[in-house]
Amino acid sequence: MRFFHVADVHLGAEPDKGFPWSEDRGREIWDSFRRLIQQVGERKADLFLIAGDLFHRQPLLKELKEINYLFSTIPHTEIVLMAGNHDYLKKDSCYLKYPWEPNVHCLWGREEPCVELPRLGTAVYGISYDRKEIRDPLYHHIHAAGKQPIEILLAHGGDERHIPFSVQILERSGFDYVALGHIHKPDILIPDKIAYAGALEPLDRNDTGSHGYIEGTIQTTGKKAEVKIQFVPFALRAYRNLSISVDETTTQYELEQKAVQMLKKEKQNLCCLKLEGSRAMDAFFDFNRFYKLGNVRDVQDMTHTSYQKEVLKQKYGGTLIEAYAEAFAHKNLTEKEKKAFAYGIEALLEAREESL
Repeated sequence: MRFFHVADVHLGAEPDKGFPWSEDRGREIWDSFRRLIQQVGERKADLFLIAGDLFHRQPLLKELKEINYLFSTIPHTEIVLMAGNHDYLKKDSCYLKYPWEPNVHCLWGREEPCVELPRLGTAVYGISYDRKEIRDPLYHHIHAAGKQPIEILLAHGGDERHIPFSVQILERSGFDYVALGHIHKPDILIPDKIAYAGALEPLDRNDTGSHGYIEGTIQTTGKKAEVKIQFVPFALRAYRNLSISVDETTTQYELEQKAVQMLKKEKQNLCCLKLEGSRAMDAFFDFNRFYKLGNVRDVQDMTHTSYQKEVLKQKYGGTLIEAYAEAFAHKNLTEKEKKAFAYGIEALLEAREESL
C-alpha cells in the first residue's frame, strides 16, 4: 500500500500580510495543494492522510466544494481527514454537514473515532479538535485495537496547549505508523514509525528549511507490517536567512550591492538579511532601502560598533568613558573582546545620556 501524509496546509492563509507578495502566497498555497492532489493521482496512492489544519481558519462552504472536487479527481485513493486547532470543529462548522465524496472519510468528534478501510486492510484512528486549545494528552488513551492488519494513528499537536504527548507512549500504542501534524517543520521522530510532515508551504519567516509531504509504503507479512517513509520537498518558495558581512569600511551602497547579488540567486525565495560584523562609529545604514531590492522579509542588524579608543579618549576626556577606553588602549583585542568592549562603551554612553 502506498500512502501520502500531509499536514498544516493552511488554505486561506495569507502569509506576510502587508508585503507585496502576500496575496500571491495565499494563491500559491492553494496551487501547492492542487499539485499535491495531482501527484497523489499520478503516484496511484492508495491512502491520503491529512493530519489537521487543512484550513487556516473555519472553512467556507465554497472552499469545501473546491476541495471536494479535488478529492473527486482521485477516486481510487481513500482520503482520511481530521480537524486541527486552526480549523477545529465549531458547532456550526461547514465540515460537519458537508456531503463528501465516497472516498473521503472524516475523523470528527472526540470519542476516539476510527475509520476502517477493508479494501486496504487498514484502520485509521484519530481525534479532531473541537476548540482551539486542548491541553489533555488525548492520544495517550488511544491504542491499536486490531481491527485491521494495518493500523494508523492520525494526530495533531505536541505542545502543552495542543494535545501534548510522549513519543515513547505513542511508540508503545501498537500503531504501525503515527502521522503527525501541528509542528510546521518536518521531523521524523522515530524512523518509519512516527513523523511530522511539516507544513506543505512555509507560512512565516520562522518556517525556514524544506517543506513538503511524506510519502510511504506499508507491506504486511503475516501479522507484521513493514513501513518505509521519506520526506519529499514540494514547496514553491522557502524562507532563507542570508548573512552579509560588515566591517569598519562598509558603506550603504556596498551593502546594497552585496544584498542584490545574494537575492539574485534566491529567485522566488523570501529572505531575511542578517548584517554581521563590526561597523564604524559614524556608520548609519538605511534599512528601509533593503526592502526595495527584492523579496526581503526582514532585516536584522547583528553588528556591533567598532569604537576607536583614541577618539573616545579625546571626546570624553575626564570621564569614566575615557578611563574605560584607556584600560583597553594597549590591548590587541580578539573579536569576542571587541564586542565586549563595544557593549561596555554603549552601557556607559547610555548611562551618561540618562544623567544629563
